[in-house]
Amino acid sequence: MAETETTADSAWSKPSATDDTAGRVSIAIAFCLLSMSSVQFGAALSKPAMDSVGAFGATWLRLSWAAAFLLLLVRPPLLSYTRSQWLSALALGATMAVMTLCFFAAIARIPLGLAVAIEFLGPLTVAAIFGGRGWRLLCPVIAAAGVFCLSWDGSSWVADTRGLLFAFGAAIGWGGYIVLMKHAGQRFRGLEGLAVSLLFAALFATPFGVHQIQSGFSFDMLLMTAGLAILVPLLPYALEFMALRRMQPSAFGILMSLEPAIGAGAGFVILGQALALNQIFGVVLVMIASVAGTLLAKS
Repeated sequence: MAETETTADSAWSKPSATDDTAGRVSIAIAFCLLSMSSVQFGAALSKPAMDSVGAFGATWLRLSWAAAFLLLLVRPPLLSYTRSQWLSALALGATMAVMTLCFFAAIARIPLGLAVAIEFLGPLTVAAIFGGRGWRLLCPVIAAAGVFCLSWDGSSWVADTRGLLFAFGAAIGWGGYIVLMKHAGQRFRGLEGLAVSLLFAALFATPFGVHQIQSGFSFDMLLMTAGLAILVPLLPYALEFMALRRMQPSAFGILMSLEPAIGAGAGFVILGQALALNQIFGVVLVMIASVAGTLLAKS
């Protein structure tokens, strides 16, 4: 595993990589692009479910469906895992629950593009603090300026206080998610680690979800959330789990810089959330901050 990851990481930064390694990295890039599209369009399509059973209720149902699907598909040997593997899956599952619950609670209150931009502040800030280079401290500042631009639609502020707090909670969760997902990928075979982590995520989300689904729960809602669970979180988590085995987190971070633009596009196409010129500029600032922070980490 370690030799494979080292080779793949070299391929990301060196044009002289072998065809086999270059192919693995190309697949990882495709996984990341598909993951981002699935997350953002899946989030945009979630509005009817969230209107019916609440953001927490819809998220809990999706996490539960995703865990059930993957456990049936992968059939992990639960009795054979070590204490280290269980702790890794537990930490990742708790982080997934926080990130997912907060993100969907945020987009229920603020525009999708703004929520995604705020979510980016988490990984950027962590990278700047622990990166050891002073210039990297500017990256969260640039991204914060982008968030400020996104918060003004040209005539009024579009931010909701609770929505902002949930978005910042998702940012904290995303920062931990990238690190923990990489570690889980190294400790488990195939998608076993993801399957167990999703089970823990669903369990962590249960108290929040059960409280909200009491009104609006129906068989149709079960079917709807089962379909949405494939778009988010099952498909994105599986794609990112496999991608992080084939590339460095820094390469992953560069690709993820496209997500604010994809989120803004999904918000416009599905929800009709058009962006003013200053908001488009805000999206660009967040993307620049993400790419700059990742590149400075490698310098």
